[in-house]
Amino acid sequence: MSFSRRNFLIATGVAAGATTVLSACSSGNAGGSSGNGSSTKAPKGKAAEIAIGTKADSQGPAPEMPGAVKGGTIYTLDQIDCDHLDPAQIYSSYTGAVSVLFLRGLTGYRLDSKGNTTLVGDLATDAGTMKDNGKTWSFTLKEGVKWEDGADVTIEDVRHTFERLFATFVTEGPRYPQSWLEGGDKYKGPYEGKHLDSIEVDGNTVTFRLKEGHSDFNFMLAMRGFAIVPKKHDTQKKYDKRPYSCGPYKIDSRSIDKSMTLVRNEHWDADKDPVRNGYPDKFELRFGYQSLASTDRYIADSGSDQFAVSLLNEVAPERVTKVLGDATLKKRVMTKVDTTCYYYAINTTRIKDVKVRQALNWAWPAQQLKQQRGGSAVTETATTIIAPLTPGHLDFDLYGKKTKPMGDPDKAKALLKEAGKEGQKVVIAFQASDRAIKEAVTIKNALEKAGFSVVTKQVDKTSFYSQIGQLDNKFDLFAAGWGPDWPSGYATIQPCFDGSQISDGGVNWPQLDNKSVNKAIAAATVETDPDKANKMWGEIDRQIMELAAVVPDYNPIRNYFYGSKVGGMIYNSGDTCVALGKLYAKA
Repeated sequence: MSFSRRNFLIATGVAAGATTVLSACSSGNAGGSSGNGSSTKAPKGKAAEIAIGTKADSQGPAPEMPGAVKGGTIYTLDQIDCDHLDPAQIYSSYTGAVSVLFLRGLTGYRLDSKGNTTLVGDLATDAGTMKDNGKTWSFTLKEGVKWEDGADVTIEDVRHTFERLFATFVTEGPRYPQSWLEGGDKYKGPYEGKHLDSIEVDGNTVTFRLKEGHSDFNFMLAMRGFAIVPKKHDTQKKYDKRPYSCGPYKIDSRSIDKSMTLVRNEHWDADKDPVRNGYPDKFELRFGYQSLASTDRYIADSGSDQFAVSLLNEVAPERVTKVLGDATLKKRVMTKVDTTCYYYAINTTRIKDVKVRQALNWAWPAQQLKQQRGGSAVTETATTIIAPLTPGHLDFDLYGKKTKPMGDPDKAKALLKEAGKEGQKVVIAFQASDRAIKEAVTIKNALEKAGFSVVTKQVDKTSFYSQIGQLDNKFDLFAAGWGPDWPSGYATIQPCFDGSQISDGGVNWPQLDNKSVNKAIAAATVETDPDKANKMWGEIDRQIMELAAVVPDYNPIRNYFYGSKVGGMIYNSGDTCVALGKLYAKA
């Protein structure tokens, strides 16, 4: 898989006011105490448990939200507009969160009022039928689902949607089908009248034939990047400007980088949609608001801002103490621990001795870095690669971060001595920003206290990931981050730690190529039992951490602020975002 825009935003800190890329969790609001009975400390969550629903679960309507009323308008306050609207080009999780209102795929996530999440058929009658150990997947299209012009969504639309992923104008979206489908390496798209043989249509059923087994193929299809496009209205590259809807809303107007208005799609049938409730009459999406501006508007809570919510913006760092420390304001904050793991990759081609890599982990100043970033209100110290809220997480702490959060320099020194590497030189690359510079000083001091000789090198932010992505880079340690494209161990581990993914521009930043790890990844990829697969991914995480390929640093904590007249505010742990399709405007 290529480095996605979603993960580019994670890596560079662009998304969400330097803190937001949307990912999965099932924690509640913060607990604890402060001077006025509130707290800025986030709770620990547990791994999202996403069941695969039945045919009945997939039929619709979506589960009702208690107290919900129809009508009114929901507004948004966010920094940026959607980067793409053509599903094939959507890889930003923020755009995915917005477009759920008008784009639908074969599968999706059904949420009840408590946020319990189930994978179901969205346009399909169920979540799919797997055969041949995950190499063959079939989906039957629901009958009678309509596009916004009243025409039926057809099985030819489905086939066309996946074939157009291979077109040359598709440059930014997820590329899993292109890599996984048989014959995909030679297919050029449908616009010359040719079909891809590994996508078969029979009646109202489409079958995908994959090169190897993927037991979570149906979860992958729930990404907005695979929403269905009507063949009749496919304007190819121009489709990015105005997609067709088969969801509860359609685009009425758009002023790029300023606003987008969504109104009801009169041809949407709630009884055929298990995902979206469609309560408001209208959504007014407003862009160009930095986090501080939106936070202050939520604090004031007046006019249309009472009906507003942010999908990307969070409580601004300057207002975290004020908002989370005020019991009244905090009632309007949804706090979630993210599935993104930020870590420092260790270049295993340069730091070859595992004891030296382990020493780096033991010496890590986790608590100091946490305080520099704002404390427990905004980060949770990571001890594993798979985040605690991602299926496949195994709870372990190999390097004592929980017992010695300030680091254990004595343990690190002992390992360096055992390895005969006392005074080991370590070159740390970091981005040229105020925050990164401060963190680099903290890390340097801790590592030198543990017996390392540290050299720090600033790298321009715009070229940082290009430079660390080169196989012959001259760095030993550098910051990176990854959020899974869907909630699974595969989407967390395989792109970043499978030896087959080592390449210039790739995201196996540690350049880990361990035969045992590669073999374990291959076995877990084709395991069809979800419980067994989750256990296998957790063990692979431990295996990678025993090899100390990275230093897990932190999982971000998201604090989503919203107006007092927004109802139905829950978190979608499948799409890993605010569940926009469940919201309603209070009367």
